[in-house]
Order: sequence, then C-alpha cells, then structure tokens
Amino acid sequence: MPTYNQYLIPKTVHDALRVLAEYAPGSARLVAGGTDLLLDLRQGRHAPLEALVDVNSIPELQRFEVKDEKLYIGAAVPLNDVTESPMVIEHAQALSEATGLIGGPQVRNTATLGGNVGHALPAGDGTISLLSLDAKAEVASLEGTRQVPLIELYAGPGKSTLDPQRELIVGFELPTRKPGQASSFKRVMRPQGVALPILNMSMWLEREGDVIKDVRIAIGPAGRTPQRGIKTEDVMRGQVLEDVLVEKALKTLLEEVSLRTSKLRGSKEYRTHLTSVLLRDVVACAWERAGEELKVVK
Repeated sequence: MPTYNQYLIPKTVHDALRVLAEYAPGSARLVAGGTDLLLDLRQGRHAPLEALVDVNSIPELQRFEVKDEKLYIGAAVPLNDVTESPMVIEHAQALSEATGLIGGPQVRNTATLGGNVGHALPAGDGTISLLSLDAKAEVASLEGTRQVPLIELYAGPGKSTLDPQRELIVGFELPTRKPGQASSFKRVMRPQGVALPILNMSMWLEREGDVIKDVRIAIGPAGRTPQRGIKTEDVMRGQVLEDVLVEKALKTLLEEVSLRTSKLRGSKEYRTHLTSVLLRDVVACAWERAGEELKVVK
C-alpha cells in the first residue's frame, strides 16, 4: 500500500502554502528531513497521505546567517550543519550541543531544526536548547509572516499550535551572544540504541563579576510541554553564584516542574536525582564559558 500519492517540490514559501491549502485537511504534509514522518508512514502510525510537500528547495528555509545582532537558522537547515557551525558554537553553544546529540550521523545529515520543533515533543533536544536561548520562530501563512515565542508553538505532547494546512515554520531567530553571556546543554539518555532522553536541561546566563545578572533555564520532559524554570530563574537572577544558591534553585525547580515515573524514562525518584546533577552541570559549564573571551564569528 503506498504511503503517499504525490511528491511535490515548491520553490517558494507562498507556493508551499498554496499547495497545502489545495488538499483536504490532513491529507498533505510538509516534509524536509522526514526522519519522523516517513518512519511513521512506513510503520503504519500515520494514515497514508495524498501528498508530501518537500520544502528543501525554498531559499528562506535554508537561510543561515548572523545579521543585526541576530542569529537566523532556516527551518530546513540539516542538524549536522547547525551542530558544526562556528556561528552556532559561538553564539548559541547549547544549541550546537543539543543538535549534536539527536539521533546518529545519518539522521543529523537529513533531520532539521524545524522538524524537531514542529514534532512538538516536550523533550526535543533542539527545543529545550532554543527555549533557554530565547528563540523565536518565524511562522508563515498565506496572510504573511509573524514572530512567535517558541513556547507558544506547543499545545501538548506531539501537538503543535500551528495549523498544518495553513502555516509553516520558516526559521528561528536568536539573540547573538554578548560579552559575559554563555549557554550550556546537558542530557541523560537511555542506553545506546534507544535515543530517548530521560531528562535534558539547558541554561543561558549572563554574569557580571561573581553575580548572575540574568538567566534562563529549560528542562524536559517535565510536563506536557517543554518547561521554562521561571521561578527558578527569579531565585538566581541578581545573586552571587555559590553552593547555597544552587541548592535553593534546585528546590525551586523541583517545585515548579512535573516529574513523574515513566516506563521509558525511569522513576520519578531517579529523574529527581538527575535534575540535581544536570542543574549543577549546566550552571558550572555556562558560568565558566561566560567568563571566556568573546570571538567575532559571522
């Protein structure tokens, strides 16, 4: 039984959206890397489609640059390119670390950041790092484009707020790194062969001497959608980095996230322990990097 009837390759964002609108709801889907969708189709977890709409030939989705103090990454840029990019390593190191852990080399050669976010899983490695980096998604429809804070794209596990018949993610915009700023991503996963995060965490911070001037923390899976540690950030912001502060931050973080026992990801108690380990690791790493000299990468 065929998994789709037509394979279409539009050359512009407008053409891709127009093609989608021509099909009945749910009968056409966008594809770039296709590492999730094509597997679901072949294994029967997704109903056969009338059309796949390949967006890899659209220039805006391949755009990758630093401009006007913003790092822009097109939604169809392969994850390996994101991981190895000097621009990303300098301005968004947490993202480079996160994308470098997704799947294996062959998957990363085709999978995309747009697909990682669009799949809307609460533990997506790319998502967690982007969330700590204050990323915004550029979303297009036939009415125009809009900037959307990343967290607003998530409605629940595997459920995006985007309309798959009317909208597509064009790319992501992140603030470039300034002196005294840095980020870090860490995760613990199941044994090799089961590419499933038990828990992952990302942090961006800005230091001023011994003080955490500003900070953002993201963690997953710790609820139905990716989570920001807003209350934990409030505890840490403006404070001197010392052991007692990290302990206070950990207590607050455990109060504001929803860890539970999972057959696939481990017990609540184990994941609570990992939260402590990961928080200490990302704080220490981001803090050290924030003290390093900033390079100029374009």
